[in-house]
Amino acid sequence: MTTITLQVPDALEKEHDETVRLIAAKLYESGKLTLGQAAEMCGMRKWDFAEILINYGVHYFDASAATDLDEFRQSSRE
Repeated sequence: MTTITLQVPDALEKEHDETVRLIAAKLYESGKLTLGQAAEMCGMRKWDFAEILINYGVHYFDASAATDLDEFRQSSRE
C-alpha cells in the first residue's frame, strides 16, 4: 500500500479516522477501490467497512460489490 500525505485544515486533525473513512467510501463509490481495498485503507475488515458505508450515503451493492462477492465465494471454496 502506498502512503500519501494530504494537507487538510487543522480542524480535521482530530477527525483523522473519519476523514480516511470518508475518502475510502467515496473512492469505493466511484469504483476506484474494491470493498476490500477500501476496508484495508481504513484498517477494517470488509464487512465492518460495508456497514459504515451507509453513513456516507454509499450503496454497498454495486458492480465492485458483485466482484467482491465472487471473490469471497471462490476463496470460501478453496
